[in-house]
Amino acid sequence: MQPAEQSKQAEHVCRLAPVIPVLVVDDADHAVSLAQALVAGGLPALEVTLRTPAALEVIEQMATVAGGMVGAGTLLTPADVEAAKKAGATFGVSPGATDRIIDACAANELPLLPGAATATEAMILLEKGYTVQKFFPAEANGGAKALGALASPLPQIRFCPTGGVSLANAPDYLGLANTLCVGGSWVAPKDKVLSGDWDGITALAREAAALPR
Repeated sequence: MQPAEQSKQAEHVCRLAPVIPVLVVDDADHAVSLAQALVAGGLPALEVTLRTPAALEVIEQMATVAGGMVGAGTLLTPADVEAAKKAGATFGVSPGATDRIIDACAANELPLLPGAATATEAMILLEKGYTVQKFFPAEANGGAKALGALASPLPQIRFCPTGGVSLANAPDYLGLANTLCVGGSWVAPKDKVLSGDWDGITALAREAAALPR
């Protein structure tokens, strides 16, 4: 799968809703209920980060939820890519981008949302054919003001800013011409997941899904 096709599919994922939940899940028993709650609230694209031992099983479980589209985040190695694809991930997200990650996603036909933090990194990815990228870590890199400054010199690129994005500042990003959606963890707070407050998570998801863009 060529980068241009990967970006086309990544754009489709990013346009599904204003927010892609970034999920760190410790217990696979929560996977289905969590995914159902988020999808019910209007957030169908789900990024499960490979930061816990349960992550691959969580992806497997979430992949069975109707109406959802589960992806794997924090892809760092080709082995991560292969395992994520085998588990049922339909897209991948990386904090940065290396040739090995890019080649692995192409070989496994996994659409990639590669991370960029600077204009140079964004340009290198653009040269490879990636017109849809993740801006990470967004707030630490200057926030919406910095991302907006990239729009004029790099109008070909659309971004999903992630890292420090919240309900409070998400509108600042979503109002930018070069933002497709944002990634955020606030829609699935750990306390609500642990207590099984799925209605509460659905309410947060519905609030996020209503954000204008």
